[in-house]
Amino acid sequence: MMTIFYTACVVRWNRVLMSSRNAAGRRVNMITNHIRMLSNSSEDVLLEVKGSVGLITLNRPKALNSLDLGMVRKIHPALMDWERDENIGAIVIKGAGDKAFCAGGDVRAVAEEGISGTGGTLRRDFFKEEYQLNNAIGTLKTPYVALIDGITMGGGVGLSVHGHFRVGTERTLFAMPETAIGFFPDVGGSFFLPKLQGELGTFLALTGERLRGYDVHHAGVATHYVSSDKISELEESMLAMERPTLKTILEMIENITKRQSVSKITTDFSLSPYLEIINRCFAKESMEDILYELEKEGTDWAMSKIDTINSMSPTSLKVTLKHVREGAKLRTLFECLIMEYRLSQRFMNDKDFYEGIRAVLIDKDQQPKWNPSTLRAVTTEKVDSYFANLGENELEF
Repeated sequence: MMTIFYTACVVRWNRVLMSSRNAAGRRVNMITNHIRMLSNSSEDVLLEVKGSVGLITLNRPKALNSLDLGMVRKIHPALMDWERDENIGAIVIKGAGDKAFCAGGDVRAVAEEGISGTGGTLRRDFFKEEYQLNNAIGTLKTPYVALIDGITMGGGVGLSVHGHFRVGTERTLFAMPETAIGFFPDVGGSFFLPKLQGELGTFLALTGERLRGYDVHHAGVATHYVSSDKISELEESMLAMERPTLKTILEMIENITKRQSVSKITTDFSLSPYLEIINRCFAKESMEDILYELEKEGTDWAMSKIDTINSMSPTSLKVTLKHVREGAKLRTLFECLIMEYRLSQRFMNDKDFYEGIRAVLIDKDQQPKWNPSTLRAVTTEKVDSYFANLGENELEF
């Protein structure tokens, strides 16, 4: 009996040891996987806490810091954690390298999935989660500072323009060029574009006009402007703040802007000579009327804008114009993003987005074949259908 009891105890003990070893092994594997995930995350986005500041670095300089779904899924929870953390007084976001803050969302990957016909969910997930991140930025109570030093387009605008402070430099290049790829100025474009002076937002949305340097501040996209040689000082000053608040951050930014050399800044707004024309022509309620008014102007500048508009997707133009007008009626970023998610999914089920990506980003022949090919062929019914409720697939927050 003693031998049997001893044997049973040994067997039981061996099982305990094996179970313990397996559990330890599982813990080691979990820790290893977690470390591997952290290592991988550092390749495309860096999330750091420095003193009282949460610092986000978009870390894809070779891809101009373009935003993909994996990056969205790392940034959003970090923002929420920092928003709840009483020790975090501010959040700063910047891009790695000296060329771009963020050149846009990784729409090529989205389009390639659609073209392949594999039936994946990226076309839903990317826009859904990107817009949820945009809304989170727009509703943060923690001061949020975007250092938009370099190219800032599309998705990069969504990461910056809804925050408290956007600091541009002479290297800043802003644009919402989506009508050229068969899409529309999303990421909350319907919320912030109508708030720009006069019809400037409508003009930027339809033409994809590029603004550089101080023009970005003139337009109201950037809240402040510093020369690029001051951007490191600005970042370091932010990270050194013990208890940053909206007031102290504003004072610090303005102090740096006052101390920079005025000779390095071109303060004239390049669009100033055309603002009256922009306000008159782009106030019209149809694309046909906008083009008619530009033709009446007859200037070289006006004719060049007609050429630009005529190269864009007719469907995108008409949907974009309505999207800006509807956005002006909505009160919150939340409401605008719900509308924009409907549009994004309708574009995913149509043809022009895929054709635009093919022509501009894949084959790069710059010769998209839009369908329909004319403004006249894009009916009111087709445009309205883009804005229809998605039912159970509506965007939720």
